[in-house]
Amino acid sequence: MKRNPRTVRRARANRSKQTACEERLWHLLRGRRFLHRKFRREHTIGVFTVDFACPAVKLVIEIDGPSHDDLEQQRFDEERTEYLQRSGWRVMRITNVEIYDAFEIVADKISAALGES
Repeated sequence: MKRNPRTVRRARANRSKQTACEERLWHLLRGRRFLHRKFRREHTIGVFTVDFACPAVKLVIEIDGPSHDDLEQQRFDEERTEYLQRSGWRVMRITNVEIYDAFEIVADKISAALGES
């Protein structure tokens, strides 16, 4: 599938303005630190950009902050999730609260998702 130049530009811009939660999770996932798996941040898949992706096992990790409480954003998230699942990706959603309050549990959930592949 050909990469969409607009989506690629947006992904590059997003890499330079990560949220605190994204930074915390990226610190765990980057450089094959987590279970020796290669993760990418702000990875483009079709016309969508996802927070984190492990292409080897087709796992997407999305971090949901307060903006995801908005009805329009929820519809967009559903559309993106449906597209990704039709394309063979599994989508894991993690909230900011989970990252701040239960980071070890988040790591365990990601580990379990990687083991299911």
